[in-house]
Amino acid sequence: MIARLLSYAALIVAVILVLFPVYWMLATSLKLPRDILRVPSLWPSRFSLANFEKLLADGQFLLSIRNSFIVASTVTVISVIISSFAAYSMVRFRYRFRGVIGRLILFAYLTPGSLLFIPLSIVMAQLKLGNSLQGLILVYLTFSLPLSTWLLQGYFRGVPRELEEQGMIDGLTRFGALLRITLPLSAPGLAAVAIFTFTGAWNELLFALVLTTSESVRTAPLALNYLITSDVLPWGPLMAGAAISSVPLMILYFVAQRFMVAGMTEGSVKG
Repeated sequence: MIARLLSYAALIVAVILVLFPVYWMLATSLKLPRDILRVPSLWPSRFSLANFEKLLADGQFLLSIRNSFIVASTVTVISVIISSFAAYSMVRFRYRFRGVIGRLILFAYLTPGSLLFIPLSIVMAQLKLGNSLQGLILVYLTFSLPLSTWLLQGYFRGVPRELEEQGMIDGLTRFGALLRITLPLSAPGLAAVAIFTFTGAWNELLFALVLTTSESVRTAPLALNYLITSDVLPWGPLMAGAAISSVPLMILYFVAQRFMVAGMTEGSVKG
């Protein structure tokens, strides 16, 4: 009985620690500007949408949300497709330097992004992709592809090779076996990888800050960063922007939470 009570108490504390920052963000976004800098209160004295109206007045923040959605969606689709083929080849085929390639993929994922600012800036400038969404997509792929490939190898190893061989006996090609057997059986893993990739691309700030300058190509995190223009932080619009930019991720995780749990559990067992 005592152990169960302690477990419930620990869960309650964990939930409070996780949800309180979210609640504080929402509460601050709904406060009147004059109330935000007064004595902190857990509940707005008067609910107001003034912060949201100020943030959305010129439409630039909604444009940044659209840019983030375009970049994150494109990176996710391309990354999942390419990494599926890459991970499958490393799991099912035997060829020279396969182990070296696998280590290079992991090394690419572990390389600190701060070391690549200057090289990637030079490459983007030479490709004439600087200050563009296409350039951001290409840069984000250099980080999402290694992680996606590394994760999907664990899921593909959990699919019995015999199922593919049986399918090929029944007339499927190797490509058909991948599409009709391996990928459907790895659906939870694919969903988990897609969500991780989308989240990483949606929240990324540093490369967007370095590689883009025009207001028309800013992503949501970058638009929030540019709201800070002086020593006085505009907490109201900042919290309103954070709340708006969190909605797509909340919806995504709510819809796909079943796949997330299944995917992470299978990956931990099969990897």
